[in-house]
Amino acid sequence: MIEQTNALLTIQKSLLAARLFDGFWDRWIAHGILFSETAGVRNCLKNVTKWEDSFRNTADQHYEQATLYQRTGAVRTAEELYRLSSLYYNLIHWIYPDRTIEKIDWLKKATEATERADLLSAIPRVRESVTVDGFKCPGRIRVPASPKGCIFIINPIDSTKEELYTYEIQFVEADYITVSFDGPGQGEAFTLNGLTATTKRWEQFLGKVIDLTHDMFPDLPIHLFGTSSGASWAIHGSLNPKVYSSVAVSPPLASNGPMPHYFGERINFISSEGAIVSPITKRSDYPSVLLFHGAKDVMVNTADIHDFYQRLPEPKQLVEYSDEGHCCNFKLEEVRRLAVEWFSSKGERKRDAI
Repeated sequence: MIEQTNALLTIQKSLLAARLFDGFWDRWIAHGILFSETAGVRNCLKNVTKWEDSFRNTADQHYEQATLYQRTGAVRTAEELYRLSSLYYNLIHWIYPDRTIEKIDWLKKATEATERADLLSAIPRVRESVTVDGFKCPGRIRVPASPKGCIFIINPIDSTKEELYTYEIQFVEADYITVSFDGPGQGEAFTLNGLTATTKRWEQFLGKVIDLTHDMFPDLPIHLFGTSSGASWAIHGSLNPKVYSSVAVSPPLASNGPMPHYFGERINFISSEGAIVSPITKRSDYPSVLLFHGAKDVMVNTADIHDFYQRLPEPKQLVEYSDEGHCCNFKLEEVRRLAVEWFSSKGERKRDAI
């Protein structure tokens, strides 16, 4: 009963933030949700029923349009609309911080819409999974015709692998295999299978996905790309001898700034440690790291980023945006393009002890 009460309070804080703060929507808009479709309902989002009804209607409309386009043979448009509908179903799933029936059902709708899109895609998708502490962590791997490397996309803790499909598209179009899994506290691993996040579990998860990728594509270099908490794990993963390089966008470091109350409370439901799981330490031997930072980031201190960067060994690079906040949401297309250039330049580098 106490947990249910806490969940309701967290939902109310999330709804309040959605109505009052423009920045709440940055993440979702950057990942593909349409600003016009959120602006029209934003002031109505006063309870969870309104949230569900508003975004269900939008999701269903895109899904139905996708079905019509598919029937007429316009498969590329149908694929895009199925993925867009998945984003909205995922947004409904997200509002529930704990593993309710509603959260489970909405995630299933999101993954089903993504499955329909995958079946129409010209890029093959392979399903795989790794097991952490007896819990399955499902993943999706997309393989272009002539791949020149693999990119393991490490998602922020409070997200799903289906949410970051625009990352997959840009990397696949650059001829990189994309590897995207739900880790501890994320997506199917948490909502369907009950795997909460701890630092130890994330250590296991990271190593197992890297091992799986290397086993599947032994002749291709492996690179890591992460945002927010996923960025910290991308940096940490650069220590793995099977990894060639990493890119980190807004990684939480030593002294994080304040985070929204609703977000901090959500982490308590998905993490057994009750905090953002971050592996970054005072060590300075993380190799081949490209960092991105927004100067307006209130969650990651600029001085910490500069201090951390100075301690990194070469090769390294830091890209800062004066007008961006956490995750550099409105520069992501450029971030991913620069990431591909970084990966390409590191693709020929040989690592020992593989």
